Amino acid sequence: MRHEVDEEFARYVRARQHRLLRAAYLVCGDAHLAEDLLQGALTKLATRWDKIRHENPDAYVRRILYRDAVSSWRKTRRESLSSVPLIEVPVHDRTSQTSQRVDLERALAELTPKQRAVVVLRFFEDRSEIEAAEALGVSVGTVKSQTHAALARLRALLPDFAPHLSGKDQP
Repeated sequence: MRHEVDEEFARYVRARQHRLLRAAYLVCGDAHLAEDLLQGALTKLATRWDKIRHENPDAYVRRILYRDAVSSWRKTRRESLSSVPLIEVPVHDRTSQTSQRVDLERALAELTPKQRAVVVLRFFEDRSEIEAAEALGVSVGTVKSQTHAALARLRALLPDFAPHLSGKDQP
C-alpha cells in the first residue's frame, strides 16, 4: 500500500532539512548519526503532521532531535569524541574565519555529548536555560552546570576565543 505524501509536509522538509541537519550534527558530532536522528525526527513529525503543522513544527522536530540524541547517549553510556569530522571548507577559502571555525569544531569535539548539546542549544539555537532543559529532558540545574563546565573547557582549549565565551552561563 502506497502512502501519499502531504505536499505541505514535503515543502516543509525541503525548506528546513539543511538547517535541521546542521543542528543535529552540532549536537552529536557525527554526520551519519545526524542524518539518522533527523530522519527519525521527520518520521515522527510525519505521523503527527496534521496536528503539528498549525503549531510549531520546528520546535517539535528539534525537541525530538535533542531527546533522541540524549537517549542514544544514555543507552550506550560511552562517548566517541574522536570521531568528529572536520568542517569541509572550500579550497579557495583561506580566511582566518575558516581557521577559527576548524579550531572551534575541534574544541567542540572535546566536550562530552551532554555539554555539546547544551552549548548548541544555548548558543547556536539561542535557547533559554529552561528551553534547553525541556528539549534535553533534564533539569535547569543540569543545563547550568553543563554550560558552565563546557564554557570552562572551551576557554581552556581556545584561549583566543575566551572573551567571546562568556555571558549566557551567568545569571
